[in-house]
Amino acid sequence: QVRLVESGGGSVQAGGSLRLSCAASGRTFSVFGMGWFRQAAGKERELLGAFGWSDRSTYYTDSANGRFTISRDDAATTVYLQMDGLKLEDTAVYYCAAKLSWNSDWDYWGQGTQVTVSS
Repeated sequence: QVRLVESGGGSVQAGGSLRLSCAASGRTFSVFGMGWFRQAAGKERELLGAFGWSDRSTYYTDSANGRFTISRDDAATTVYLQMDGLKLEDTAVYYCAAKLSWNSDWDYWGQGTQVTVSS
C-alpha cells in the first residue's frame, strides 16, 4: 500500500503562486511514477503532469500551460507541484496519484486539496 496526502491548497489572487505537496508513505519503493491531476467543478479530472520515481523524469500536458512544475525532495517522500501565474480557471481540487508500473492505471490517490484563485 502507498498512502498519499496532499497539502498546500488555499486561496490565492490571480497571478500568484502556490506550491502543493504530496507526502508519500508506505511501500514507496514500489512506485513507478507520480502524477498531479485536478478537477474543476462540473468538469472531468485532468492530468497535469507526471514524475518518474526512479529517474526523476517529468512529463507535462498542455493543461499545465508551462506554468506548473513537478519536483521531488531528496528524501524521496514528497512530490511537489509548483504553480505560478495562477488564473481563475486554475480553481479546482488538486490530486496526486501513484502508479506501480508504466502501463498500469493510477493505483493510489490522495484525498485532494482545494485551490481557489480569485480576481
